[in-house]
Parts: sequence; C-alpha cells; structure tokens
Amino acid sequence: MPPTSKLSRIRNIGIIAHIDAGKTTVSERILYYTGKSYKIGEVHDGEAVMDWMPQEQERGITITSAVTTCNWKNSEIHIIDTPGHVDFTIEVERSLRVLDGAVIVFDAVAGVEPQSETVWHQADKYGVPKIAFVNKMDRVGADFFRVIEMMKERFSAVPLPIQIPWGQEEKFQGIVDLISEKCVIWDDSSKGAHYEAIDIPGDLMPEVELQRERMLESVAEFDDDIAEKYLGGEEISQKELHAAIRKATLAVRLVPVLCGTALKNKGIQPLLDAVVDFLPSPEDVPPVSGIHPVTKEELTRISSTKEPLAALAFKVMQDEGRKLTYLRIYSGQIKTGEELYNASKNRKEKASRLLKMHANKRERLEQAGAGDIVSVMGLKETATGDTICDEAHPILLESMEFYEPVISQAIEAKTPADQEKLSLALQKLMDEDPTLRVKYDDETAQTVISGMGELHLDVIIDRLSREFHTQVNVGKPRVVYRETIRKKVESEGHFERELGDKKHFGHVRLILEPLERGAGVETDWIPETDALPAEYVRATEEGISEAVQSGVIAGYPLVDIRVSVAGLTIKEGESSPIGYKIAAASALRDGFNKADPLLLEPVMMVSVITPAEFMGEVIGDINARRGEVQEITPKGAISEIRARVPLKALFGYSTDLRSATQGRAVFTMQFFAYDQG
Repeated sequence: MPPTSKLSRIRNIGIIAHIDAGKTTVSERILYYTGKSYKIGEVHDGEAVMDWMPQEQERGITITSAVTTCNWKNSEIHIIDTPGHVDFTIEVERSLRVLDGAVIVFDAVAGVEPQSETVWHQADKYGVPKIAFVNKMDRVGADFFRVIEMMKERFSAVPLPIQIPWGQEEKFQGIVDLISEKCVIWDDSSKGAHYEAIDIPGDLMPEVELQRERMLESVAEFDDDIAEKYLGGEEISQKELHAAIRKATLAVRLVPVLCGTALKNKGIQPLLDAVVDFLPSPEDVPPVSGIHPVTKEELTRISSTKEPLAALAFKVMQDEGRKLTYLRIYSGQIKTGEELYNASKNRKEKASRLLKMHANKRERLEQAGAGDIVSVMGLKETATGDTICDEAHPILLESMEFYEPVISQAIEAKTPADQEKLSLALQKLMDEDPTLRVKYDDETAQTVISGMGELHLDVIIDRLSREFHTQVNVGKPRVVYRETIRKKVESEGHFERELGDKKHFGHVRLILEPLERGAGVETDWIPETDALPAEYVRATEEGISEAVQSGVIAGYPLVDIRVSVAGLTIKEGESSPIGYKIAAASALRDGFNKADPLLLEPVMMVSVITPAEFMGEVIGDINARRGEVQEITPKGAISEIRARVPLKALFGYSTDLRSATQGRAVFTMQFFAYDQG
C-alpha cells in the first residue's frame, strides 16, 4: 500500500561516505533515473550537478553539502550530498542534524575506511536510521561479504544484506534480491535506465538460499511475528518482510545492505526503492524537542503543518553576494514575505523569498511546511544552528556542536583596497562555515585564519580570490596548540584602583587543578553563589572565561583544567563588577604560571593503505615523524596502518608518501586528541 499523506511521502536523506567511495556518482545517477537531470554528470569530467563549485570540479571532490529534491514512486525525496573529506566533516555533521535517514556508501574494495567510521558514528549520535550501499562491485578486489564482515567488526548495528551481488569484479552482472527472490539485470544501452527482474539461475540457488536463510534469522531476532513463522516453517510474505525490516531499521537496530556499481549504472533503482521502503518519513521520527527561551520548560513539536512553526537553520551560504539560509522545517509552515522570529537571537526577520534548491539552481515557492528543506532569502541575522519559530509559541531547538580548528595560516591583503574587501569577505565566509575562525594579530599586523586542515584553508584562500576578488599573501600553515597544567595550586587576584572619582575593588581566590585529557574546562563555586551579589558572580565568571580563551604560555586556549572559585572578598561601597573581572583573570594567570604549565599539540589518527612491499618505508617514516603505530591490518596484497602522529609532523606528508610508495599508497587523517608533544 503506497503512502498516502503528503508527509508520509517525504524522505529527507543524506548520502554520506569516506572520500572516493562514490557518493556524488550515486547522487548523479539518482537525479538521472528520477528524471531530475537529462544527462548523467560525471565527477571525473568535472560535470557533476551536485559538485557545482569550481573548486569541487577542479579537485574532483565534494566540499559543500548540496541539497536537491527528486520524485520516485509517488514519494518526494530531499537529498543532501555531503563531502567525504575529513576537513569538511562539519558539512556532514550539520546535514545529519536535520536529516531523517542516511544512505552510507562503501567502496567494495576498500571496505570500511576511517571516514566511513566517522560518518557512521555521526549518524548514530543523532539516532539517524541508515541503509548501506556497497559500491564499485565491478572493481578488481571487490568483495561484498568482506565489507559486511568489516561492518560487523567496527559498528554496533547489525548489517542485513537484502541483496547479494551476481558475480563480482569484471564478472559483476547485477544483483539478487533476497526479499523477492529475483535477479535484477540492467540494460547498458539505456545507461542503466531499463532493468528487469528475472528468475535466479540454478547455479546461484545454493548461495541465495543460504543468504536468504541468514537474512530471515536476523530479522526474526528483532520481530516476534517473523520469528514465530520462521520457527514454524511457515511462508513469510514480501509485505511482512518489508514491514519487519522497516520497523527494525527505524529503530536503528538493523541496517539493510544493498550493492551495485554507480559508475556502470547498476543498482541505483533498487536503492531508491529501499529509501522509500525502509527510511523514515517526517511522521516516523520522534517529535523534535526544545526549550522555551524564557521559562526553560521542555517543549516538543510533532511533524505537522497544524503545529506552531519550528525550524532549524543548518547552513548559511553566500550566493552572488546574497545570503541564503537553509532551513529544515520541523513543524508549522512559512509563507513568502512572512515575518519570522529568531528565538536564538531574539530578533524578528523577514522571509523575502522561499526557494527549493537543486544544487545551485533554484525554484521559487510561495510556501513550505513541516518536513521540507528549503532555502530562505532575507534572514540577515540568522546563523547556523539558530531556531526560527512562531513568536507567539517560541521554542529553542538544540543547537549544533562545532569542531575546534587544528591548523592556522597567516594571510595579509596585497593592497589597501584588498584590505577593505578582506575583512568583509572573511566575515561572510565565517557566517557560512562555523569551523573557520579569524583573528587579527596586532603585533604582526597579520590576519590569522584557522580551520580543519590544509585543504580546508586552501579552499578558503581560493574562494577569497575567485568569489570575493581579494588578493592575499599567504604565510606557512601553523598548528593550533592548547595549554594546560600539571599540578594543583591555589592563587588569588587583587584589584584596587581609583578611576575618575570612583573606587574599583575586587579580590578573588581560585583553586586550579589538572583534569584528564579531553575533559575540557570545568568551572565551579565552593561558596554558595546565592549568598553573593549576582553581578559579582557574573563578572568573576567572565574574567575566568576570557583568561581561559587567551592562554598564558603562548596565547592558546586552556584545556583540561578545573577552576574552582574558593571565595570573593567584598568591600562595601568599593567593590565593582570590573574589579572582580580583572581580579579573576589575574588570579587565573598567576595560578597557571605556578601550576607547571604545559603546551599540548593536536595529534591525528592517520590511516595509510599501502601495498605490502612498501610497509617498511611507511612505518619508518611514521616513526621519524614522532608517530606511534597502533595497528596493522593485512588486506590481501595491501595493508592498512593506523597510527597517531602529531599534526605538526604531517605537513607535506602526501607528497612524501607518494614518492616513497611510487604513488601507490593513500592516506587519510582525522583529529584524535590534544596531547603532550
């Protein structure tokens, strides 16, 4: 029975994966077969619809998440194609925050790669139901069942193959659907648009029966009705199987696994069927929760146009100088020209235009409602993570967590005219990208930009030149360190000064103690704050917070430290908020210097896939870079080496690795922790 209500026919999905697993190629095939594109765009030709930025087309990678909408079997599918490169992981994070389901693409040769694990865990963090697509089944070294085994080892969810490949490597012909017990083959002359289901050849039957039995066993573990029929030897209908698999997928207990080769146009239509059959509609996901901005009481909004408006701004983009804000509407509706309320900023905004996006092309809308992902023009103040709602029924949705940058680069404008354009351009880029930080250094008169990696900063500098016509000189990348302490100390800060005709006094006692790595910064009060004037408490906390951000050894932020306020001395008629703010900052700096301070550097988890004959050179090079090899996993003729290496030692690593392995090894890295150098 096809879904009936408009909401039940919507699917908000993301296509996510490790770099080079084939996400964008899968997206392009989906657009072609759903009639959204009249030709197939290829990533390697720089013609992919979803990779529309010049930087994406030149590098052959996805940098920014692109949103599009297509229709399949009476359902409206909103797709976000996300980047696979670790430097742009924020794009995946903010997409998953607003999506209802995800398609995770795996490379049939490489299997579960480091960034595949990252995106899988990001999806788990937001409780997003998933289906997996094992791509590149026609490649030499493709092994569907080895990928399934890797998924079992690395993830807690149970992978459920609902298809198996008919042949692999150059013998890959099509797929066997274990639910309908049919083979599906594609017609190459129609670029895979035509396909048919045929009976399973006799030589495949033993393997099909074995795999179908395993599938039924797995489903029976999660569904009592199926278990009863399975154990009683009764026939289980396709409809019953679909319903049971959908239920377990929505509960994030099973992950249906499909296969194919997107580049050779095989496997995409059954994947679209699986998106409609097994991934949730906005009606299937739990009501979104938030708090009342004033009373702080917990509120929920169910996915319905009849509820008050609740939407989350998950992405901001500059388009030809105009600001586009992407919204996921959870409840209620928005009309063009309507006044909206930004609960995060306590500001009113006007939606001057509503747009449905197709990558960088757009279609104007008069209104949009619950379940929709749209772009809005006219929201001047709204930033990523802000809640847009109905002012009469305000709600503040949970905001988004952003990663801290690990690498910095100094830039300076080439001419005074460029200097004016530079600060404006950087502000716009920061509005778009919450992982980009900008700081002006008075001592060197340089602007320091910080980001997630060398490629991230490289793209930012390229965009400054191309989009904003701003020419800059670029310094060498620098690592962003952190500062911490090694012993517990007590300290006090004292401030007493006359400014004009008013005395300002503040006296603060602090206890500083080290915490374990990754614990962040904790602030607590030993005296009861209720007994102290609120403005002095607030000023003390501000002083501590500012001192924590600016560091002591070299101006880097402090981490892994507990700051306990042991007490304030109050002088009637002389105490002032400014006095306590300065005294608190001074107490923290003095204490930090006495507490055996230490610089921490970012350490990356590096994964190198190398032919076995170069293992010695690769490991030797990692050791020379102060790296620690964690594990070595042989995978036939190649091996995967996982190691922790300080970021500072990794500048230029890709060039060195290529020359040491005749260009045959590849590596990926992701931030692991801040630790002692």
